[in-house]
Amino acid sequence: MEQQATGTVISVKKLWWLKINTKAARAHLLDGAVFPHIIKVSYAVDGQQYTKRKWLHPGQFVPEAGSTVQLIYSADKPSKARIL
Repeated sequence: MEQQATGTVISVKKLWWLKINTKAARAHLLDGAVFPHIIKVSYAVDGQQYTKRKWLHPGQFVPEAGSTVQLIYSADKPSKARIL
């Protein structure tokens, strides 16, 4: 069974080394370039702290560090979670 929890974003990293070009012809190196992000979220279940990382594709909403996000976790194994 799945449960819902609220987590706090503890870090946001832009992956500068993984450039994705969105234009076929570019005027300069970063013209049309977008970069994915990785966020790290901390959440608690029954007093036990867990952390979860999530890859965000370019164009997805990127929350700021310190903001809250919703998670769904397995009641049997709270370390298994997905960020909504």
